[in-house]
Amino acid sequence: MVDGSTSEIIKTAPIGDGLNAFRDSFRSFCKTLGVPSSLQALDQIGSEDLQTLALTLISALQILPASRQLCSSRGGKNLLDDLSKLMSAVNSDDFDIERIIPLLKAVLSKESDEVIWDKVYAAVIAFTAFTVAKPTTPPQSGPPLTSSFQQTPWTFNTGSFADTSDLRKDVDPILKSEVEDNLRIDHPDVFTTFFGQIPRLHDIATAVFQSCKDAEPPLYKEDVGWLEWLEACKEACEEEDVLKFLRRHINQFLLFADERGFRPSKRRRCITTPNKPIPGSVSKRKLDIGLAYNPNNKLEDSDRQSCDWSHILIPGELKSNPREDNYSSTWLDLLRYAREIFSAQNTRRFVLGFTLCGSTMRLWEFDRLGVVGSTPFDVNKDGQMFVSAVLGYLWMSEEELGFDSTIVDDGGRYTQIQRGGRMERLYLEELIKRQRSVAGRATTCWRGSLEDRSEGGFVIKDSWEFEERPEEGFLLKEATEAGVKNVARYYHHETVHTGDEVDDVRHNVRKGLSDTGGRNPFQRRPTLPEDVTSPTTSSGSRLGRGRSRSTSRTITRKRSSSCVQASMPPPKRSCSDSPVKQGAQERRNRVHRRLIMRDIGKNVYEASSLQAVLRGLLGGIKGHESLLDAKILHRDISIGNIMLKMGEDDGFLIDLDLAIKLDRQKASGAPSKTGTKVFMAIGTLYGDEDHSFMHDLESFFWVLFWICVHWNGPGLPRNRTEYDSWNYEPTQKLAEIKKGKVDEEDKFTKEVMKKFTVHCKPLVPCVQELRKVVFPDGKRWLREDRQLYSYMKSVLEQALKNMGTLE
Repeated sequence: MVDGSTSEIIKTAPIGDGLNAFRDSFRSFCKTLGVPSSLQALDQIGSEDLQTLALTLISALQILPASRQLCSSRGGKNLLDDLSKLMSAVNSDDFDIERIIPLLKAVLSKESDEVIWDKVYAAVIAFTAFTVAKPTTPPQSGPPLTSSFQQTPWTFNTGSFADTSDLRKDVDPILKSEVEDNLRIDHPDVFTTFFGQIPRLHDIATAVFQSCKDAEPPLYKEDVGWLEWLEACKEACEEEDVLKFLRRHINQFLLFADERGFRPSKRRRCITTPNKPIPGSVSKRKLDIGLAYNPNNKLEDSDRQSCDWSHILIPGELKSNPREDNYSSTWLDLLRYAREIFSAQNTRRFVLGFTLCGSTMRLWEFDRLGVVGSTPFDVNKDGQMFVSAVLGYLWMSEEELGFDSTIVDDGGRYTQIQRGGRMERLYLEELIKRQRSVAGRATTCWRGSLEDRSEGGFVIKDSWEFEERPEEGFLLKEATEAGVKNVARYYHHETVHTGDEVDDVRHNVRKGLSDTGGRNPFQRRPTLPEDVTSPTTSSGSRLGRGRSRSTSRTITRKRSSSCVQASMPPPKRSCSDSPVKQGAQERRNRVHRRLIMRDIGKNVYEASSLQAVLRGLLGGIKGHESLLDAKILHRDISIGNIMLKMGEDDGFLIDLDLAIKLDRQKASGAPSKTGTKVFMAIGTLYGDEDHSFMHDLESFFWVLFWICVHWNGPGLPRNRTEYDSWNYEPTQKLAEIKKGKVDEEDKFTKEVMKKFTVHCKPLVPCVQELRKVVFPDGKRWLREDRQLYSYMKSVLEQALKNMGTLE
């Protein structure tokens, strides 16, 4: 997004008709190729021709007056200088043409000047990031911060946002990327796996389906289908007509089952609220249809009863056109609902749902590893399958719906642990944290106590970890036994078991569902040899295109997987770019682990004063140094992992999920680790350095900066700011943004004076001093120096002293 000064330049030097010649050139180009001159043509033009178009556009941009007035994003003279470098990059043989497609689309669709220049900056950053000059090193004392061995790569999901408004335009692309590597559709065994163990489901469905055919008038006729459906959808499948059909038939199925003596242990109701947001979400979210708890537990239409996301058991998504069954936007809508359900129901292990596109239905399962979708079926052609699916959802036990059976609700929620040779009952008294994501660790924390309250308060933490990752419990136990200070103390840890089996995704949640069934629609296809490619094959197979030049003038290009409206390719034998990567993905698994800690604190946002915030950070830094003395590196400093003691006299660290032993010989082998990018150090975001304690210390700086631009004081809502976009920026770009914030003292001072909240303005001198020690002369540290602990603690202690509170 452009800032104020950039916006002023854009207004005074408008593009006008300066790009019309390029648009004319594009139309002529399309005419020569025999394709319509629309944005869709970009999907049909070969790499070499797209390269030509890109170079033509850059030439047109260079002669616009604004290009000489707008600032460089790379430290050059102006944007014209950047465009010259971009020209060279585009003219090379190994560029990724996908990076410039957004700019081409913005120009061709005649977006506003601000949008076009914003896309120009994005293209420049994407293509020239490798030329960024790193700052010279500050005082040298320790080893350089370089990469010594393969580290576990960082990934980011929707659970790693900080202070986000959760808008769809921001969340959807990241939510999609969260699961697309672990998405399987057209899996033939989904129904058998998740419905096959429901007692007497086949008998119930057979009886109810027969009643549907025997009714007067009949609800269903063989070779015809559901009569009400066919009448309602005679001309078009309108959403309201389909909702009425579903609501009426779900209730009728229950009545028929009741007449035959079949009754579920707990009644559920049909919810249809496509035009009304459901309470219980950060942002406004609507739901087409769902099955929810029925508080009356009676056989009746209870659609009018109040409902929020904590009540929704099964979400459903409706589309009018059967072709939309093959669109990624359809399952993305359902994925969004699953995220809301996971967030609102803190003992949910997995979520089941369905899509109904026209008369085409799919069954879906969402868990902490990803998503599995069934083969589609037509509800009119396979009426009994439709009845079986609906009744299955209505008859499932809570465990079959995905709830954690190890947490029991019997006049108060509790779980039991085996410790010291005896069983202990831990009561869950209050939810502290629930990560808002689908795939990932899904960390959940409760405040709790023993049945006899003999040990004081505890924090019970559940998370789903990659099975390769070392258990946090062992690290925390080692730290506690080593006498580490200002870190939560260990009490117990275990791997959760359900049904006498380890609670993992592959073998427990998915019950051994095969990896080979179905397909991932986003896996890249192998490219056919050119001599066997015909126009038909080329178009029908929607081949992916790499970075090399194309010798064909018209090659159909697979739509980018980042496009949320993309059509999912038809079933086809596929291969990934890397057999090693594909094999690793097949072996991925997450395991449900539980950790109990002794110390209870509160988030620094809950502090009663600015002094308490500083004491929390000071305690966190002390805890980090104490861990380092025990040869443990934390690696995940964020606002959620720095706690303030209830008495606000000190702070401590939690969450050793991503911590490592400094003497380890190699990376864990986990496919990725997930962090909160807004607090990450610049060097970590660049991705070319081993993670060091220096990076964590820099993260403390960013935590305090973040607090100061958001926090309005105790009990008051936090600000929505321009910094919230940091949650969604690519890591390289965010590194550049952060570097630009701190490299000049005068500029930094103006920023904090302008952007800090009124409540946090008294911390400006403290943050200014921290900047000087964390970024000496505006440059980041490139060598380790343990004196940075002392420098930072001294700044915070002096700030407390100046505020008259240092004891």
